Amino acid sequence: MVSAADAHDAAALLTDVPADHRVALVDPRFVGHLHALRLGLTDPRFPAATVPGALTAQPQARPALVRALERSTAAVGAGAPVVDPGTGPAPGDRTLPGRIAVALEAEGVAVQRPALGSLVAAVPTDPEQQAAAVAGVSAVDDEAVRLRNAVKSRDGFFTTFCISPYSRYIARWCARRGLTPNQVTTASLITALIAAGSAATGTRGGYVAAGILLLVSFVLDCTDGQLARYSLQYSTMGAWLDATFDRAKEYAYYAGLAIGAARGGDDVWVLALGAMVLQACRHVVDFSFNEANHDSVANTSPTAALSDALDNVGWTVWVRRIIVLPIGERWAMIAVLTALTTPRTVFYALLIGCALAASYTLVGRLLRSVTRKARRTERAARALADLADSGPLAQAVASLVHGPKRALTAPAAALIGTLVMVGGALFLPYGSWLTVVAAAVYVVLSGFAVARPLRRALDWLVPPFFRAAEYVTILVLAARSDVPHAVPAAFGLVSAVAYHHYDTVYRIRGGTGAPPQWLVRTIGGHEGRTALVAVLAAVLTHTSGFTPALTALAVAVALVVLVESIRFWVSSSAPAVHDEGELA
Repeated sequence: MVSAADAHDAAALLTDVPADHRVALVDPRFVGHLHALRLGLTDPRFPAATVPGALTAQPQARPALVRALERSTAAVGAGAPVVDPGTGPAPGDRTLPGRIAVALEAEGVAVQRPALGSLVAAVPTDPEQQAAAVAGVSAVDDEAVRLRNAVKSRDGFFTTFCISPYSRYIARWCARRGLTPNQVTTASLITALIAAGSAATGTRGGYVAAGILLLVSFVLDCTDGQLARYSLQYSTMGAWLDATFDRAKEYAYYAGLAIGAARGGDDVWVLALGAMVLQACRHVVDFSFNEANHDSVANTSPTAALSDALDNVGWTVWVRRIIVLPIGERWAMIAVLTALTTPRTVFYALLIGCALAASYTLVGRLLRSVTRKARRTERAARALADLADSGPLAQAVASLVHGPKRALTAPAAALIGTLVMVGGALFLPYGSWLTVVAAAVYVVLSGFAVARPLRRALDWLVPPFFRAAEYVTILVLAARSDVPHAVPAAFGLVSAVAYHHYDTVYRIRGGTGAPPQWLVRTIGGHEGRTALVAVLAAVLTHTSGFTPALTALAVAVALVVLVESIRFWVSSSAPAVHDEGELA
C-alpha cells in the first residue's frame, strides 16, 4: 500500500505495479465497514468496481484507469470537469475514485457498483459527516451482514429453513481455515460418490448410510456457494465444478441405486434412466425459456403480473418453490426414501414428483409466452440455436430450406419430428429399418425447425423437443433390445450427452457463447446421434453387439466433450462466476 499526493502521482505509481496485478484507489478519508471494501475491491468477476471513496481495476481495465487518471489531472489543471456534467457521478460520490469510475465507464469499461445495503462506505468532508459515518459503522455488525449475504436471496424451502441456518457458519469456519469453495465442492462430490457406493451394496444398512451421506453432500453443496459469497472467492474452475458436479452427483446416485436394486434381484435401470431423462428435459425447458426471454424488448405478460402479485402473499412463494421440486426438496425426498424404502419406490416417487413439477413449470411458461408481447433479440435467437445442438445433418437440411417460406413453425416441426422418432422407437418392431426411416424424417424436420432464427413466441420449445427426442429414443431402444446391460450403457450415453448440454447452458450463461462448432459436428449433433442409435439398433438387432456399440459411443462422446470442456473452463476466457441461477 502506497500513498499518492494526487491523480498524477497515482498514475505514475501505477506504472510500477506489474501489469498482471489488480490495483485499487482508496480515498484516505474513507470511513466505512471492512466488508464494504471487500465487496468493492476484491470481487474477481468484474473488470472494475467501486464503492463511495474506493475503486479497483483488474489488469484488463488498467490501461483505461491510467488514461482516466491522466485525463483527471489535465482536467483539474484546466479547471474543467473530468467527464461531461451530464454523465458525472452522483452527488454522493464526488471523490476522485468516484469520478474516475465514471471516466472508466465513458471509455466502455463496465464498472460494478455492489449494493451495500446497511453497510457504510463514505468519504466525510466535515466533522458532522465524519461523526455520522462513524456512528453508522458502529450501529451495523458487518460480520452479521456478511453471513446473511452469504446465503442466496432466492432458494428453496428445504434449503432456506433446514440447511442455510447452519451451513453459513460452516462456510465461515471453512473461510477462517483457508479452505476454498472448490475444495468444499470436491468434498461434496466425493461424499455423494460414497453415498452412491453405499446404495450400490443393496443392503438396508447401505441404503441408510447412503441417505445420510446424500444429505451431508447437499449440506456441503450449499456450503461451497456460501463460502464463495462469504469470502468472494469466485473462479473459473469453481464455475465449472459448481455447474457440473450437481448433475454428476445426482446421476451417480441414480446408478448406485440401480446397481443396489440389481443386487437384490430388482432391475430398475429403466426407471433410473427415465428419471435422469425427465430431470434433464425439465431443466432444458427452464434454460431455454429463460434464454429466450433474457433480454426481450417490451416484455409484458398477465401471467407474469399474476406471479408478481402472488409474491406479495408470502406462503404462496414457498408453495410454488416446493412444487417445482428443486434440488433441496428432491435430494431430501431421495435420501429419506432410500433409507426407509426400496430403490424402485425412490424412482417411482422421483418420476411422479418430477413429472408434476415439469407440468407445472411448462404450463406456466406456455401461458407467459402466449400472453406476452415481446420482441426477441439476436442474442436470444443465437442462444436458442446453440441450445438446439443441431449437427451437420440438420444444418445441411436447414441450408436447403432456408429461403422459401415454411408452412410449419419451428416448434411444430420439432414436435412432429419428435413424435415420429419416439413413436417409431416405441411402436415399430424393434430393429426394423422403418425406425431408421423415422430417424431420417426426424433429421429432415430438425433441419426445418432451425432453418430460420428462433425469434417467435414459442420457439424456445425447440431445444426441449430435441432433448426429449434424443434421450427418450436412446432409452426406448435400449429397453426394447432385451440385450444384457444395454440400458446401463444407454445410461452412460445419455449422461455424456447431458453433460455436453449442461456445459452449453453454463457457457451461454457466462456470456462466452456455446461450445465451438467443431465439437458439435464431431459428436454429430442431436439428430446425428439419434439417427446413429437407430441404425445401430437395426444393424445389431437382438445381438450382444448393441451394448458394446452404445458403450463405445458413450465413451467417445464423453472423451471429446470432457477434454474440450476442461480446456475451456481452466482457460482465461472462461467466466469467473458462481452459479446463482434457477432452483435446480
